[in-house]
Amino acid sequence: MHYADLSPYACPVTEDGDVFTEVSTGVRFVTVRNAYRRLAIGWWEAGRPWTAGPAPAEFRSKLLVVPEEQAVNQALGLHECDLCPEPLDDARPWYEPRPGHRCASAGTGGIRVPGTPGTAYAAPSPIGHYVVDHDYLPPREFVDAVLAFDLRGRSTAYPWIAFPRIPEDAEPYDASVE
Repeated sequence: MHYADLSPYACPVTEDGDVFTEVSTGVRFVTVRNAYRRLAIGWWEAGRPWTAGPAPAEFRSKLLVVPEEQAVNQALGLHECDLCPEPLDDARPWYEPRPGHRCASAGTGGIRVPGTPGTAYAAPSPIGHYVVDHDYLPPREFVDAVLAFDLRGRSTAYPWIAFPRIPEDAEPYDASVE
């Protein structure tokens, strides 16, 4: 799935919102419908242009922490980096880094980083791989947003989710009841 950086993002499966998962247990969910405008970052593929360059070390470090604290739209299918020359090795779990890489090159969902009021950046979960292992340089406004993102900031209604802009009237959802 390809989106140009900073273009409107709408995942075909969850077009009308985002489903946040509690990372520590994977059990509790909250669906946020149309609470903010989503801008795409890092949804790229081989053969399409992308910007390469050195990203600030502080940005790289913090970006790698976001997927450990936040999971969005999980289980939408495995997205594998098609810039890596070899497909994933079936003997190695998809969530482990390839030999010589620092980050996993595949993922099943994304992250959200708050931007200006009413806006969030939507990036795939392997964005750390793109930045660290392929020297992808996202747009400056995303770099600034990651650096400003307080991962301790939580909504009062959903304190287990590392995203401060979940409205109080968000729709709770618990997959364990299905």
